[in-house]
Amino acid sequence: MESSSWPSGFDERRQDIHDRSYPEQSTSIRRPGRQAHELIGDPHLVPGWWPATSNLEKLTNSTSSSGTASSLTNAESPPDLALSIAVEARGLRKEFDGLVAVDSIDFQVLKGECFGFLGPNGAGKTTTMKMIYCASPRTSGRLLVEALDVDTFPRETKAKIGVSPQEENLDPDFTVFHNLIAYSRYFDIPRRVAEARAEKLLDFVALKEKRDVVITELSGGMKKRLILARALLSEPKIVILDEPTTGLDPQARHLIWDRLEELRRQGVTIILTTQYMEEAARLCDRLIVMDKGKIIEQGTPQSLVEKHVAQRVLEIPAEPEVIIELEKLGSALFDEIGGRLHIYTNQPETILADLQKRHAILRSVIRDATLEDVFFRLTGRELRD
Repeated sequence: MESSSWPSGFDERRQDIHDRSYPEQSTSIRRPGRQAHELIGDPHLVPGWWPATSNLEKLTNSTSSSGTASSLTNAESPPDLALSIAVEARGLRKEFDGLVAVDSIDFQVLKGECFGFLGPNGAGKTTTMKMIYCASPRTSGRLLVEALDVDTFPRETKAKIGVSPQEENLDPDFTVFHNLIAYSRYFDIPRRVAEARAEKLLDFVALKEKRDVVITELSGGMKKRLILARALLSEPKIVILDEPTTGLDPQARHLIWDRLEELRRQGVTIILTTQYMEEAARLCDRLIVMDKGKIIEQGTPQSLVEKHVAQRVLEIPAEPEVIIELEKLGSALFDEIGGRLHIYTNQPETILADLQKRHAILRSVIRDATLEDVFFRLTGRELRD
């Protein structure tokens, strides 16, 4: 057996990290002296099994010429759908002291796609994510990850999933590199393999120059990137990201988007929650919109735009006379948002010219419709805490 060179305090630290990552299932963590298969029940994570060419090596050697992932819709699902499902929920429900956080929802995530959860605060997105990665047991319903029931096989499920949580839960007393090494011990990854993977992942998330810096000296964007690297350390088949770019500047956000697109090209299944509509439109093959614990709509980003709004949006000042005229027409779809009218139409120039015949419209904007327009129409504009 290899001699250990782990920094002192690793065994104590990893239990603390686990308890913060999985607060409701802290007893399921591996204890010293137990074998790897007892922790996860997956021979792929037993020391010494690792293949000569790993998914991580393929990932770090990939280039933009590797192509883009295809968009998977229900109509395009492979014939043998059961073998193509990464996550399946039927009647999934979660209650907290009588409060229904997730209300009997159904969805399927296909292998290799990027699947998004959209919704205002309190919609049930994060709670759904926690049930998938075994941080919170379901109240009722069915939830399978690669055909395994998550409550019956929590260890096996965790072995298949990498998690980038909404909260920052890195160990502040360790360096960037040693945070990854400490986390690798949950999976009994051999020391030399863990070190090699950590080096490659730091390069992958552009943190190689911060290798020996302590966590407290990192910016928010760097911490998010390190959490992504940590989620990839066990070479998971599924990566779950809960609002991965919240609070980041545009440069850091785009870097993470680029890395997620590389993962998707390698066939990794990505499940993310986000409140950035641009992020969902760019990354997601399919998505669902949640509100008050229910799924209120689902589809591809483009199909939702076409269904609920239109191809274009005309924005003009919200004058009472114009609103009355649009209401009389009946056929015009519009919203009043922040003192402006958003008129959804495939012929914005024609409508604008017609309105200008009877109203003094001095300022107008014509733009493409976006997921944000869909989001407001489905969930409203009231502030959610």
